[in-house]
Amino acid sequence: MELTFLGTGAGVPAKTRNVTAIALQLLDERSVWWLFDCGEATQHQLLKSSLKPGKIEKIFITHLHGDHIFGMPGLLSSRSFQGGDTALTVYGPKGIRAFIETSLKVSQTHLSYPLIIEEMQPGVIFEDEQFKVETALLSHGIDSYGFRIEERDKVGKLDVAGLTKLGVKPGPVFKVIKDGGDVTLEDGSVISGKDFVAPSIKGRIVTILGDTRPTDTSVKLAQGANVLVHEATFEADKSKMARAYYHSSTTQAATIALKANVTHLILTHISSRYMFDDLKKLAQEARSVFENTDIADDFSTFEIPYQK
Repeated sequence: MELTFLGTGAGVPAKTRNVTAIALQLLDERSVWWLFDCGEATQHQLLKSSLKPGKIEKIFITHLHGDHIFGMPGLLSSRSFQGGDTALTVYGPKGIRAFIETSLKVSQTHLSYPLIIEEMQPGVIFEDEQFKVETALLSHGIDSYGFRIEERDKVGKLDVAGLTKLGVKPGPVFKVIKDGGDVTLEDGSVISGKDFVAPSIKGRIVTILGDTRPTDTSVKLAQGANVLVHEATFEADKSKMARAYYHSSTTQAATIALKANVTHLILTHISSRYMFDDLKKLAQEARSVFENTDIADDFSTFEIPYQK
């Protein structure tokens, strides 16, 4: 599981930062990737990465400001032209359906794959045997959502070597043991599956928030996360300006990470007023509150490890 930032700027594209788009790579887990927000020219950013549009399974839109959605029509169209044929689901606030359907209708774009559009309400919006995605409203000028992506816990490895020593042969019995059941051996002795399965591996948690002021909801969505992605549009001494524009500063984002007891904070949505030489200062501000903080650049990739 990896996060790749395709765009990390706020509001308008800049020379070194495109507008918001984040890829959650699940290639080992389910051979797909998920996209969070799709700012203008996201498909151009994809051309500079190893990510393929045909592998997108889901797109999650935090809110309907242009720097988070203007790349959608082009990306959906190009996915079709490039032979994408698997279903794609888009989750977003009310209004995302009208935006997409109108764009495709006016441009007479016909997709070669099923497109499912789900207009969200707070709560669990997706759940299967591998992942659960929960969303909640944040504090922004329009409805803006945060997402909590939870990976299911993984069953520990089976002690095949130990079972082989006891004469247990591979087959359906291995599943019984891995499920924790009891098995009677040929000599009449009984073994418990619990003794031959390693402890379960706790699933990873990723929280990706849309544009927002600091809010208790952010803390709840990020509680115990391996990674929190939080906007940091402004530097610390512009916290009042951040509030006026419904955004957050570096230290405000770091405070959310601290309260939520996350492992790693990644800051994005950086205002174009900040140049490369400013990034060290912005990082130091956040690290003064929450040490394990990074600022994402376009094409930064972060692995999401399991908790030790």
